[in-house]
Amino acid sequence: MGHPLPIYNRRVPLKPKITLKCPICKKAVAKAAEDFPFCSERCRLIDLGKWASGQYVVSSQVHDTDDEDIQNLRDTPDED
Repeated sequence: MGHPLPIYNRRVPLKPKITLKCPICKKAVAKAAEDFPFCSERCRLIDLGKWASGQYVVSSQVHDTDDEDIQNLRDTPDED
């Protein structure tokens, strides 16, 4: 009967490989691909078109205005 292997000799499971996917068509993409992160020039142009047409936007944080700030604006005299 064999002896159990010590903990330091046991095989350690490998980390799963991360598969990178094209954001447009979801095909697998190699990190070294010419059109990375896209799979092709076609998908790159589709993405560019979405930015150009306004389908994609970079939003900014929404800042709530305190009631005190609004009151201060009302109390400030106009400089006409």
